[in-house]
Amino acid sequence: MVAETITMTGHNGDQIGAFVARPTTGGTRGAVVLIHHAPGWDDWYHEATMRFARRGYIAICPNLYHRLGHGTIDEINAKNRAAGGASDAHVVGDVQGAMKYASGIAGHNGKIGVIGTCSGGRHTYLVACQTPEVTAAANLWGGGSVMKPEDLTPTRPVNPVDLTPNLKAPLLGIFGNDDQNPTPDQVNQLEAALKAAGKTYEFHRYDGAPHGFFYYDRPAYRQQQAVEGWAKVWEFFEKHVL
Repeated sequence: MVAETITMTGHNGDQIGAFVARPTTGGTRGAVVLIHHAPGWDDWYHEATMRFARRGYIAICPNLYHRLGHGTIDEINAKNRAAGGASDAHVVGDVQGAMKYASGIAGHNGKIGVIGTCSGGRHTYLVACQTPEVTAAANLWGGGSVMKPEDLTPTRPVNPVDLTPNLKAPLLGIFGNDDQNPTPDQVNQLEAALKAAGKTYEFHRYDGAPHGFFYYDRPAYRQQQAVEGWAKVWEFFEKHVL
């Protein structure tokens, strides 16, 4: 496996950083774009990118906060919050750029998935509903996947659930029943929209799991639920992408 930080073309032609990991063995393989959460382009996402590569994928995680400059994760996250969060347009454009970059790597089989947690889960849903090239999408506790009109902002002008009719790819949802963003009721609303639109999806909900229960370096970590959730992620992407 090789892993490296590269420069790629993102939204509006901007040059941004990305972390890429891939196997060095021969053969063809699918690609996965990891869409990082609101804290930023951190160690957890770098390690998750390498986990996908170890399982045989071309994996890429673009730095959605590259435009905010250099600094610690906390410093960049503070800048992002002050700016109202990364704009939906920038994120979708950056992820589409990452998809294009990964598709150009030798051995790509033409299939590409997207996965994100927290705000990255919401962004995953937006990307999947606006990018027909997406083969599979995984929304992990995506806060803001279902929004009220008063929650919309200039940087987040779209309620993702409203785009559900445009979704082409199968969707995986991983949620904690103790989460408050999204709440269990918001997850119900998202599922109802998917059912009404006749989409292919599978949701897995875990009792005793709060927001961010995969993050092993935080108090929210729940080992049993995280292990079970990761197993669903691997099964889903092996079926649709690898």
